[in-house]
Parts: sequence; structure tokens; C-alpha cells
Amino acid sequence: MISVFEIFKIGIGPSSSHTVGPMKAAKEFIEKLSKNGALKQTTHIEIELYGSLAMTGIGHFTDKAILLGLSGESPETVNIEMIPNFLEEIKNQGSFLVKHKNQRIKFDEQMIHLIKESLPLHENGVRFIAFKNQTPICTETYYSIGGGFIHTEEEFSENIEEKCFSPYEFHNAKTLLWLCEQHDLTISELMRFNELEITPPEMVRLKILSIWQVMQQAIEKGCHATAPLPGKLQLNRRAPDLFKRLSCIASTQDPLRWVDWVNLYAIAVSEENAAGGRIVTSPTNGAAGIIPAVMSYYHQFIEPLDYEKCERFLMTASAIAMLFKLNASISGAEVGCQGEVGVSSAMAAAGLADLLGASPQCITEAAEIAMEHHLGLTCDPVGGQVQIPCIERNAMSAMKAVNAARMALNRSYPATVSLDAVIATMRETGKDMNAKYRETSLGGLATQVTPACK
Repeated sequence: MISVFEIFKIGIGPSSSHTVGPMKAAKEFIEKLSKNGALKQTTHIEIELYGSLAMTGIGHFTDKAILLGLSGESPETVNIEMIPNFLEEIKNQGSFLVKHKNQRIKFDEQMIHLIKESLPLHENGVRFIAFKNQTPICTETYYSIGGGFIHTEEEFSENIEEKCFSPYEFHNAKTLLWLCEQHDLTISELMRFNELEITPPEMVRLKILSIWQVMQQAIEKGCHATAPLPGKLQLNRRAPDLFKRLSCIASTQDPLRWVDWVNLYAIAVSEENAAGGRIVTSPTNGAAGIIPAVMSYYHQFIEPLDYEKCERFLMTASAIAMLFKLNASISGAEVGCQGEVGVSSAMAAAGLADLLGASPQCITEAAEIAMEHHLGLTCDPVGGQVQIPCIERNAMSAMKAVNAARMALNRSYPATVSLDAVIATMRETGKDMNAKYRETSLGGLATQVTPACK
């Protein structure tokens, strides 16, 4: 079983697979060195980046994230304001300080981008090699498999199912719906029972509230930040001007004004993510603006979101994410952007449908509609940055989620395509997709737009 709080993780931008995952892997490697007694002997560490991590890692701040992880920082708790000073100190001293260990380790451009090489188990590979002078003393390879999840080579071969228990186990939408019917449960209720097997009730409440709070803070900060987005594109933020404009429009002037607000919410969060700010991975950083936008749409234009509604939305949405993760992928490097904004849109459609009173069957139909119209979506970030087309794409996919939920609720006949069928199709489409369209910036918009063409 995958925890709801593995799907929704508080972290930093701009990428869950290229920033959050590598930071966690680096921290895990340092902890491994400490546990086996090799840390005190370590004089320097070499890092090898493979595949998509090598090709778009710099634009995704992979190098910075790894250094933060090696120093002992976590995506959930790192002080964002201190990062520039931390990096400047490494540059000046040629070493980094391992947090809580009071040990400095030499670092002098020992990060190798192996653009033409890939590791066998996933497109996002990173290898850490600890040295004592010129002698390797410890090596570990990690794969960042999307959504901030990481696996070692050993963990890829483990039978995780044998390690986890949940009272309502499901591996596809058909079983999920059968369990709901047999036990007279909603999807959110079933998910809550499963989550309580691994997370105490009071912690569930605290984490749900924290997730919603960080989402709202990301919107608020994104609406008021003014500095251009980092990187060679030097894009100006759009959310602040849009927020000012919408705030001056009377509510009766335009019946579709809520569309502009949904766009604003998604853009504000996505720009915060692009700037390396604190966001909620849902299920990836590249898609972090969609669920906050749809939840805020409900909060502002339907009725205020209380704790119970937030929990329902997130529990239901996480069930959909788990189905995609178990049976396909949520990694843009593996299946293209259909695995990121497509999955997030399906999650948001399901969560919104739940709050609008949909049955479990109708909820899965909402998710299916949303994904069906993301099939084949490529991941081709311009300049290797999570900015173009990623920011606008979050807004477009949030709108698809709202529309999918409403279409499912207004359907008067059984759906022809099941959620399981569209998940299988997404997986097959991702496998067939040319690698240059899967988060490598070697095709699509990435080759048609240069950083000079803003």
C-alpha cells in the first residue's frame, strides 16, 4: 500500500523526480555512510547522473538538490531562504558541511552528467561513489521514479506487497469499486481506513491540514512575488498581474470569471514551483498547480472547504494516483507529461466529483475522462526548465479536471471506457513514445524555442 502522504508530499520545486528525488537519494546515501562507519573516512563524493537526470538536471536544480541532500537537508524542511548562501559557501570553500555531523567533505565539480548513458531500470538514475582519498569505499545507485519516490537497485527487485497490509487492498479500479460496493464505503472512506493502518488519526488530521495550508500559501506567495523566474529563460511571472486585474473586476461582470481564477491559482503555484519555492507534490512537482487550483475553485465558488471536505478530496484523489502509479507511471521521463499533469488532472477530477456528490463509479469515470484527453501528451520543457509549457499546462489541465467532473456527473448512461482501460492505454502510449519527447528536452517545443525567444 502507498500512503496518501507519499502521494501528497510537502517539498520544494521545481521537479519531484529531478529535485525532490535526488535530494532524498543524496540524504539517504549520507545516512548510509554514517550507519556503516564510512562517513568519517570519506574525503570526497563523486556523483554520476544518467539519462533524463543528466540531460535536464541543471534546469531542474538537480545539482543543487543533491548538494542539499548530501549536507543532510530534506525537501520537507529545508529553509529555502538559506539555499543561496549554502551554495555560495560550497563554491568559496570547495566543500560542504554534513548537517549534524560537523564534518566537511570536499566537493569540486565532482558531478558528472552522462548525457548519452542510461541505467537499466529507469530513465532517472544517479550513482554516488564515496572515496577515501583515491579509493572508492562505498557506492550506491538510486532511481528517481517520479513523484519524489526513489528506489535502489535492490528495492526494485523486492516484493513490496509482502511487506504491507491494508484492510481494503486493491490494485485496479475494478477491485476498488467492488470493495466500495461490498462494504458500503465511499472511495475516501476506504482510503482513510487503509491509511489508518500506517498513520495515527491525529497525524492524518495534522498532515491533511498542513497540505492544504501549504497549497494556499503557495497560491498567496505566487500572487505577490515579483522577481523573474530563475534560469536562462528569465520569464516574468504572470500571476501577480493577473491577480491584480481579477481583484478589480466586479463579480457580476463576467459569468465565466471563475475560469480566470482557476487559471490564476494554477499559474501562481506553478510559478512558485518553477522558482524553487515550497509546494505540495501532487503527484509530481511539474503538476503541483492543478489540485490546489481545483480545490480553491471549490472553496471560492461552491462552498468553503472545511477539514472533512479537504480530507475527502485528498483521499479520493490519492486513490486515483495509486492506480496510475501501480499500473502505469507518474514519471514524465518514463511516459511523458500524461503521467504528470494527466494523472494530476484525473486525481483532481475525482476529488471534485466526490465533493459534488458523485458515486464511486462516477468518480472513476471523471478520472477516466480527464486522462483520456491527456493521452500522448509529451514532456518537452524548453531549456530543461519546468516553465514552458509546464506553467500554462497546469492551468489547462485544472480546467480539464473541472470539466471532466461535471461531464461525469451529467452522464446518463454507462461509460464505454473504464478507468482501468485508460490507465493501460496511458502505459502503452508512454512505452511507445519516442524518448526525445520524455523529459529530455531533445524534441518538441524544447527544440523549436530557444532561451533567447521569450
